[in-house]
Parts: sequence; structure tokens; C-alpha cells
Amino acid sequence: MPINLELDQRRFNQLALTAVAIGFALLIIGFVTTVATTVTSQRATLSVRHTYRVADQLDQLILAIDRAEGATRGYLLAPDPVRIKTRTDNLDRILPIYDRIQEMTRDNPRQQQSIDELRGVLISAIAVSNSIMAKAQAGQMQAARAEFATTSKTRAVEQVRAIVGHMRSEEERLLADRESTESARHSQLLAILGVTGVMLLVIGGAAFWLVRRYTIDLTRARDRLNLLNADLEGAVQRRTAELQRANDEIQKFAYIVSHDLRSPLVNVMGFTAELEAANAAIGPLVDRAEAEHPELVTDDVRSAREDLPEAIGFIRASTEKMDRLIAAILQLSRQGRRVLTPEPVAMERLIDDILASLDHRLTELGATATVDGPLPDIVSDRLALEQIFTNLLDNAVKYFDPERRGRVVVRGEQDGSRLLFEIEDNGRGIDPRDHERVFELFRRSGVQNQPGEGIGLAHVRALVYRLGGSIDFTSELGRGTKFRLRFPVNYREEGGDK
Repeated sequence: MPINLELDQRRFNQLALTAVAIGFALLIIGFVTTVATTVTSQRATLSVRHTYRVADQLDQLILAIDRAEGATRGYLLAPDPVRIKTRTDNLDRILPIYDRIQEMTRDNPRQQQSIDELRGVLISAIAVSNSIMAKAQAGQMQAARAEFATTSKTRAVEQVRAIVGHMRSEEERLLADRESTESARHSQLLAILGVTGVMLLVIGGAAFWLVRRYTIDLTRARDRLNLLNADLEGAVQRRTAELQRANDEIQKFAYIVSHDLRSPLVNVMGFTAELEAANAAIGPLVDRAEAEHPELVTDDVRSAREDLPEAIGFIRASTEKMDRLIAAILQLSRQGRRVLTPEPVAMERLIDDILASLDHRLTELGATATVDGPLPDIVSDRLALEQIFTNLLDNAVKYFDPERRGRVVVRGEQDGSRLLFEIEDNGRGIDPRDHERVFELFRRSGVQNQPGEGIGLAHVRALVYRLGGSIDFTSELGRGTKFRLRFPVNYREEGGDK
């Protein structure tokens, strides 16, 4: 089965995590082993030092006995107070040394057996030495020399040496065992550290290969992505150019159609005016004829005289509405073909100017319009921004709820490379059924008690999109509406510098 060396993100994460876990486990093993071996080695070192101290004390014991015996012999040959002092000092050292040896070997049963035997020999030897010295100091030199000669044959010192030698051999055995244990621990430590080091090298090499392989795959994927992006950018540019041409054609078509529709509409409006003038002139004649010669005025003439003004008024209202719609279409067409000119705009001053233009209506309604906090400045098309915010603020004022005092609040803040503006009112709100339709052309929501053609919000959204922004809103019927607009901080025309 072929091995797939291609690494996706998930597989790379799994392998990398496994390598890190193994490496971390090896480090823990090495650390624990080092600590354990170090502690054992320290204990072994202390044991070795202890063995050396016991051996030193045994040597000190033998030395004290030899010096005491030598001083006694010398005094018997040539009495001298210095020899008495030397003998006394060394005899006084024997039992304290013995006690130290006993305490130091308390944990060794073998040594304790020898210690018990040694004590009796030492006490006996000290007692004999004291007896000899007492006779010598009492003037019984011959008796003292005879006793010394007799005890020399038993050689208590040699018995002590034999016992001490046995104890020293035991300490040397312990020393050899402890040195062997320490050496074995040291070898184990080196072996474990060596194996751990080799495994870490293997894991490091595998991790290096893994990262290198993943990097190669990323490089290839990036190259492919760059190629796709290049193709995509070209496709987007071509599609954008096609859409721009289509949009230009639609705008031209709308302009031409609207312009051409106005010509017959002007004719209809002109003939409607002539009909009104003719009706105004004929009406008095019909009234006079009906008064003087009623037989000449038929029922059809009477109906025409009554219905004709209403029909003419309906025609005029319809033509005026059509004229407004055509004017709106022409305005949208002209705005779509207008070249945007980015410039620094102080938003706080722009909003203040718009609110100043609405101040008279706000005063009449007893309403308020405020700016909550400083507004961030922007680089964009000033005329488009004026039209957007004028339309939204005008709608907020237009659709206040008469049941409560009107209030409009404008806010703004910067969020990274984009600006967020909010226009919140406490007006009559928008019915949830109309939320999806308010931005459609010639669509109006709610009770139609205000003048308008239903193009305002459609025009606003088109301008917001042209400025590279977005618009949405939240609204609750009977409580108010909040529009949210987002714009780039620094807008540039397509094709300009970014």
C-alpha cells in the first residue's frame, strides 16, 4: 500500500502533538532518573564517607592503645613524669573512641558483635595497665616489671588488634559494596541518559522532517492558492467590468426611457390643462342653456358636466404622480452615473448641519435630535453621505409617533478599519412583515399619511453600497427603529490606490 506523505492540518497537528508528548515524556523520564540516581549516589557517597570515618576511628583506637602501652614500658625502664602523662592521655581516649565506634556501627549487627567482644578486652587491658602503673608508682618496680612481662605474653593489645582488624575488614567489605553500587548507579544513569538522548535525537529528527514536509506542503498549497487567486482576481475584474457595463447600460436605459416618457406625459398634462380650461368655459354655457331652454340639455350632458371635472382631476393627479416617479428614476440614474469624489469629511459637523435644516420641523413637533458622543471622521464622498444621512434623519422625523414626544439619537464609533454609525428613533416603527421590503424601489411601509414615492431607502442603500459600506436595521412596531451603517474609514474609487 503506498504511503501518503501529504500532510493536512489535522494530521500534522496529531503528529506534532504526539512528537511533543513523547519528547516531554522522555525528558520527564530522564529528569526522574537523574534525580533518583543523584539521590542514590549521594546516599552511597555518605555511606562511603561513613565507612572511612569508622576505619579512621578504629585506627585511632589502635594508636591510643599502642601509645599507652609504649608509655608504660618506657616508664618501667626509665621513670619519667612525661611518660605518665602520655599514658594517661591515651588511656583516657580509648573509651570515648570506643563509644564513637559503637554509635557509628549501631546499624550493623556484625560490627555490634565485635564491639561487644572488644569492650571486655579493652576494660581488661586498661585494668592490667593501671595495676602495673600503680605498683611502679608505689616503688614496687620489680613487681611491676614482672607483671608487665607476664601480661605481655598474653598480648591484650594483639587481641584488640585482631578484633579491630576483623571490624576493619567488615568496613572494607561494606566500602567495596557501596562503591560497586555507586558505580552501577552511575553506569545506569549514563545508559538511561544515553538512550534518552538518542530517542530525543530521533524524535527531534522526526519532528524536523515533519515540519519540513509540512512546510513544503504549505508552500505548494500557497503557490496553488496564489495561482487560483490570480485567476480569481482576473475573473472578478472581468466580471466586475461586465457588471459595470451592464449597470451603465441599465442606467442609460432608465435615463432614456424616463426622458422619453416625459414627452408624452407633458402632452397629456398639457391637454389636461386645456380640458380644464374648456370645461371652465363650457360649464356656464350649459348652465345658461339649462336655465333658458331645458329641453336642449340632455341627461348625458348633465352627467358629463358633473363627471368631467372629477375625471380631469383624476387624470391630473395620475399624471403628476407619474411625473414624480419619472423624476425619481431620472435622479437615481444621474446619481448612479455620478463620479464619487473621496475627501475628508467631519461627520459631526455634517450631522449638525443636517439637524439644523430639520430644526424648524423638530420645533413644530416638540421633538429632539441629538448626537451621542463624538463622531469619527471619514474619507468618502461628501454629497453621497449628505444624501444618505439626510434621507434617514428626514424619515425619522417624518414618521414620529404622535402619541409620544419624538426623539432621534445619532451615534458613531470606529471598529478597526470601518466606522459604525447608528440612527435611532422612537417613532412608529416598521411592521415585521415589511422588514424585507423597505429597501425595495417604490415600496412604502405602514399608513401612507406622508408624501413620498418609496425611493428614499432604495436610494440610500444604493449609495451606501457605492461607498463600500453596508446598511441594516432593527425595528419594533410602535417603539421605534435603529438603522446601522458601516463604512470604510478611507474610501477609494475602484482602481485607485488602496
